[in-house]
Amino acid sequence: MKNNRYLLYLLLCGVMLYIALPELNLQAGGTEALFAGSWLFLALLVFAGNLSAFLYASQRKIRTGNQKMESVQKRKSRSYTG
Repeated sequence: MKNNRYLLYLLLCGVMLYIALPELNLQAGGTEALFAGSWLFLALLVFAGNLSAFLYASQRKIRTGNQKMESVQKRKSRSYTG
């Protein structure tokens, strides 16, 4: 379920960049170029964060599943059947 959310955020960020890029002018001087650069930087940070969350969310599930299996095996090995 979380992967769908991250994919939606990636798509929305891509649409936002697609719409905003023609309007941003990096060649202009002063505050306009500063605003355009900072907006692009923050948009790319959002994109990178959502991309990393999308790519690594499945690995987190695998790790937590392995940890649960290890704890179950430890409990079973400690039981005394003597």
